[in-house]
Amino acid sequence: MKTIGLIGGMSWESTVVYYQLLNRMARERLGGLHSAQLLMWSFDFAEIEAHQAAGDWAAATGAMVEAARRVERGGADCLVICTNTMHKMADAVQAAVAIPLIHIADATAAAIKPTAVQRPLLLATRYTMEQDFYKGHLRATHGIDVCIPDAAGRTVVHDAIYDELCQGIVSPASRQRYLEVIGRARDDDGADGVIFGCTEVGLLLSPDDLDLPAFDTTALHAKAAMDFALDG
Repeated sequence: MKTIGLIGGMSWESTVVYYQLLNRMARERLGGLHSAQLLMWSFDFAEIEAHQAAGDWAAATGAMVEAARRVERGGADCLVICTNTMHKMADAVQAAVAIPLIHIADATAAAIKPTAVQRPLLLATRYTMEQDFYKGHLRATHGIDVCIPDAAGRTVVHDAIYDELCQGIVSPASRQRYLEVIGRARDDDGADGVIFGCTEVGLLLSPDDLDLPAFDTTALHAKAAMDFALDG
């Protein structure tokens, strides 16, 4: 088994899910007492969030590059950034290390392509929904065009992530608001699937809550990492 290097803590609420999923996958694949071989660097998310809010992406990139180098020096065989938003600096992180970066959008695209979904709705932080680093990667690399919620919907989705989910709050009222955002996108914009494009969204929604195909990026990313660790 190869060693998976995790850059987490953004937020730790979803990093916990990565840890659980990877260990469960190792046990399911290998049986018995097996678990995943992992190395993790976990940020103080308040520092990263401050860079995001200030638009200081250069400082955020510097922090991510240093974290990636630390994980590589620790002996990891691959790198997993446990957040969608911080894939904004995926190219810079990959350029700074020799080990492969397993890109969360590639793992997501691999799950979408075999389906009939043509216009998935991206639920994510405002940065991921409004900037092009994630949508553009899906479009340019995989030919997948996503739609995003309307302005009011983007505010609902973003605020619930930072004000609630990243702080361990799972609100039934926010779940209902998310479902309303999805319903509007389906009816008004032709959305025919939903990407849980923030690693915390799966804490609030389950695919069973939806009448559209759902793609949980956290679970898909973890699976891609475990596939690399065992088969790559």
